[in-house]
Amino acid sequence: MPEFWSAYLPYPLNLVAFGALAAGLVFGFIGLAAFLGIWAERKVSARMQDRLGPTRVGPFGLLQSLADGIKLIVKEDVAPAGADRFLFKLAPYLAFCASFCGFLALPFGLGLVAQELNVAVFFVLAVLSSEVFGIVLAGYASASKWSLFGGVREAAQVVSYEVPRAMCVVAPVCVAGTLNLNTIGAQQTGWFWTWNVFHDPFTFVAFFIFFITATASCKRAPFDLAEAESELVAGFHTEYSGIRWSYFFLAEYGSMFAASGLAALLFLGGWHTGLLPFEPAAEFGFWPGSVVNLAAFVGKCSALVLVMMWMRWSLPRLRIDQVMMTCLKYFLPISCVLLVGVCLWQLMVPAVVARAVSYALAFGSAGLMLIVFASLFRSQGTAFAPPGQLPGAWDGQPNVGLVKK
Repeated sequence: MPEFWSAYLPYPLNLVAFGALAAGLVFGFIGLAAFLGIWAERKVSARMQDRLGPTRVGPFGLLQSLADGIKLIVKEDVAPAGADRFLFKLAPYLAFCASFCGFLALPFGLGLVAQELNVAVFFVLAVLSSEVFGIVLAGYASASKWSLFGGVREAAQVVSYEVPRAMCVVAPVCVAGTLNLNTIGAQQTGWFWTWNVFHDPFTFVAFFIFFITATASCKRAPFDLAEAESELVAGFHTEYSGIRWSYFFLAEYGSMFAASGLAALLFLGGWHTGLLPFEPAAEFGFWPGSVVNLAAFVGKCSALVLVMMWMRWSLPRLRIDQVMMTCLKYFLPISCVLLVGVCLWQLMVPAVVARAVSYALAFGSAGLMLIVFASLFRSQGTAFAPPGQLPGAWDGQPNVGLVKK
């Protein structure tokens, strides 16, 4: 891409133009992901609670997020009287910049990356973890004990969950032999059983541990102890309003997608569909193949983000002592075992056995997913409950209000 700008601009303006274009595309993608993510979360939560969600603003309520954004922009930007105004205003931007920088080394396809790095895995983990600085500053600068409690909780939670998350990341890195995300994604070209998640039982379990710890690092329920509305009013962002408040949620949704993208690249084949035995960008040409790669990568990330939303509206919030105990007592030793197991598997297990186990994990998982998908059509659902009867767990019990007199 810098070579393209070299035909129109001299050095170093060509690099500046390339950087501005890459940053603009990344910012636009984060904004669009947050725009659709907020709408999707409202729809998901409404479906799970037998409600409708946004319906009136735009088709299917799609413009509700835009309306809310306009509302937040025009709201008054206030700060508490005792707050450190400089840090109070700086904190939301620090949180968002951490989420933004994670996308710079995240490849969306073969060569579709803002900046290819040989240590991209380490870079993404480091910058995503730095979001905690903005949250701690927000809690400290707000001159509110509730905000301070939320910031301290987030610091303890993120620092603790970084350890098992990083160890689960090292498992596929040991399999790939590189920290370059572009190389890791390219190594998983082909059918879905070549994905790292099916390489061995240890990487299979490591994917789930990584996803749970990444969810905790993104402050998503049931690990959202930094906000904890039932205990801390709204946690670290209690004193924020208007556009600065929205930056925290823009950072949260951006981090959700970045963490999901890292999971897809390390474990789920990256930008490959798993249904083609070749690299689309090499077989179809760069641009047509890149469209296929981009669609597959965004689809996988969106599916993982939806799982995070599903978890939020399904599970109750944990206590802070339960969150810390889960990490230090369970996830940390499990991740250590997984890391040692991956190394021993590659050194000691014969290739024939490893291939057979890979096939068993891949086709077993695919069969389980098909069974779960088929079960969705097994029941007629609540709309077809007989008159005078209640559906679901109350099947067979009469509803007095529906019985005809």
